[in-house]
Amino acid sequence: MKGYADRLLAVDLTAGRCRARPYPDEWKHDYLGGRGLGVRLLTEMIDASTEPLSPENPLVIATGPLTGSGVPLGSRFDIVTRSPLTRTLTSANSGGFFGKELKRAGFDGIIVTGRAERPVYLWVNDGAAEIRDASGIWGKRVSETVREIEAETPGPSTEVLCIGPAGERLSPISSIMNETFRSSGRGGVGAVMGSKNLKAVAARGEQKTEVADPEGLKGLKAAVRAKLRENPVTGIGLPTYGTAVLVNIINEHNILPTRNFQRGYDPEAGAVSGEELAEQYLKSKKCCYSCMVCCGRLTEIDGVEGDGPEYETLWAFGSNIGCHDLGMAIRANNLCNDLGLDTISVGGTIAAAMEMNERGYLDTGIRFGECEKVLDLVEAIGERQGIGDALAKGSAAFTRRHGHPELSMGVKGQELPAYDPRGLQGHGLAYATSVRGGDHVYAYLISPEVLGLPEALDPFTDEGKADWTKAFQDLTAVIDSIGICLFTSFALDADDYAALVRGVTGMEMSAADLMVIGERIWNLQQLFNLRAGFTRADDTLPGRLLAEPLTDGAPAGRVWRREPLLSEYYRARGWDRHGVPDPEKLKELGIAWAAPLPVT
Repeated sequence: MKGYADRLLAVDLTAGRCRARPYPDEWKHDYLGGRGLGVRLLTEMIDASTEPLSPENPLVIATGPLTGSGVPLGSRFDIVTRSPLTRTLTSANSGGFFGKELKRAGFDGIIVTGRAERPVYLWVNDGAAEIRDASGIWGKRVSETVREIEAETPGPSTEVLCIGPAGERLSPISSIMNETFRSSGRGGVGAVMGSKNLKAVAARGEQKTEVADPEGLKGLKAAVRAKLRENPVTGIGLPTYGTAVLVNIINEHNILPTRNFQRGYDPEAGAVSGEELAEQYLKSKKCCYSCMVCCGRLTEIDGVEGDGPEYETLWAFGSNIGCHDLGMAIRANNLCNDLGLDTISVGGTIAAAMEMNERGYLDTGIRFGECEKVLDLVEAIGERQGIGDALAKGSAAFTRRHGHPELSMGVKGQELPAYDPRGLQGHGLAYATSVRGGDHVYAYLISPEVLGLPEALDPFTDEGKADWTKAFQDLTAVIDSIGICLFTSFALDADDYAALVRGVTGMEMSAADLMVIGERIWNLQQLFNLRAGFTRADDTLPGRLLAEPLTDGAPAGRVWRREPLLSEYYRARGWDRHGVPDPEKLKELGIAWAAPLPVT
C-alpha cells in the first residue's frame, strides 16, 4: 500500500531496546494513521487502571498517509496517550516538518513504552534508531535543547521534537514542542514524555513517500490549491493575519471570553489582535511543509525571534486575563514555548487564579489587568516554583484544592479555548461532548456558526446542531488521521479528502467510508472514557456558562442550553441515555471487541 513507510518503531525505554514492527494493512484501512492509529494502539495496550505517568502508558507519535506525500498542507502528525490532565485518551496535533522527516526516516510512527533509568533522547536516522544519553540537556529549555541536538546530529534536515522544564517536572499542562516553536499543546502530553525520562526525538531520513497515482495526484493537488486560494479564510484571512485574524471577528460577535468568561466582549481587544501584530511585530510569514496558506507568523521582540502568537494565545494572555499589552503577550508566548507549556491552559489557569483573588477567596498575588506580573508567573509555572507549582497542575486542580471549582472554565479538567459557547449552541455541544476534554479543534463549529462555512448556521438555535456536531467530530478524526491540516476543512469536504487518500494510497475509499472511520475512532475514545468512569454528567460545561447570561450584543441574555442538545446528540450517535454506544452500533463499526461494561 502506497503512502506509508510501512513500519512502526517500538521503543522500550525500560529495556533500552528499539525494534521495527510491521504496520498491518487492516489498520491502515480501518484507522488510516495519525490519531486513528494511536487510538487503536492505546485501546489495545492499556486499560482504565493504567496511570498516565506510569511506565505502562504508551506515548504514540504517528503520521498519516498524506504526511510528507507532497499534497497541500500534508505535514501533520499526532501524539496520542492517556492524558495526565483529563485521564482521557488524548491526541495532540502538530505540523511543521517533523512528521515529514519521521516518515522519511523510515517509520510511520513510534510507540514509546517504559521508563529510562536516566534522561535519554531517541535518534531516528534512515531506517535505524538509537537511544542516546540526554543527561547533558536535561533541565534545559526547548530552544537550547534543539540547538544542542542539532549540533550532535549534523545535517540540513534533522528535525527535533522535545520537552522543556515543564514536561520534565511533570506538569499536566505541559506541551511537546517540535522545531522549537510548534506545539503539540493539549492534555499534558509533555508530562507523559517527561515521566519516561525521554527528553527528545530527533529524526532525519532520505526515504521518499511513494504515491499510488502520481499523474492523477497532480491534478488533484492543483484542484485543492485552487479551492484553498478561492476560499476567503484560507486564501485571504489566514495568509494575511494568521489565526490572530479572529480576535476582532470573535469580539465583534460578542463571544470573546473576557476575564475568565465573565463577559463575551472586550472593548480593548483590538490592541492585542492580528492586525496590530502585523503592524508592530511581524517579520514574515512562516509555512509548514507543503503549505501554501502559510498562516504562521515570524515575529521579533527584544531582538528575539519567535513564532506566533496564535489567536488562542493572544486571547489567553489578552482579554481572558484583562490585559491589552501586545508585547507582553508575545513574550509570554515565547516563554511558554521555551518552557514547553500549553498557552491555552496556562492562560486559563492564571485567569482562574486572578478571579480567586478578586473574589477574596485566596490571595494568589495577581489580579485581572496586572500584566506586569504575568511573565514571572509563567516562569514560576514552568519551573514549578512558589505558587507556580500548584498552578502547574491546571485550573481544575487548583480551584478544587481551594474550594471553588466553579471558577475553572474547563471540560473534563481541560481549560476551554477562546470562544464563549453561550452564543454558540453547536460549538458549546462540541465542547461538552469532546472525548479529550475542553477543546475547539475536535469539532470546529465556529466554521458554520460564525464564518458561514460550509454554510451559515444560526449560532443561537439548537436545531440540527447534534447532527452537525457529530459530522464535524467524525470528519476531524479523519483529518487528524490522514495527516493533513485541519484548516483545509474551510475549503475541502469529505469527497476531496477521499480523492486524496485514493490518489496517495491506492485504497478504494469513498467519502462515506472516511466518515465511518472517523466515527469508529470517536467511539473508541468514548468507550475508553466509559471504562475510565466518565458518565453523562461529565458531558457538560462550567456552571457559569449554563446559568449566567452574556450581557453584550446579539447573544445578550443567552446561556448554553444543555438540553435537549445532549440527548439529541446521544441519539444521533446511536448511544443510550448514559452515552453508551448501542451494541449494534459497535458491531456496525467493527469494534464490538472494545465494548465497556454496562452502566448501572
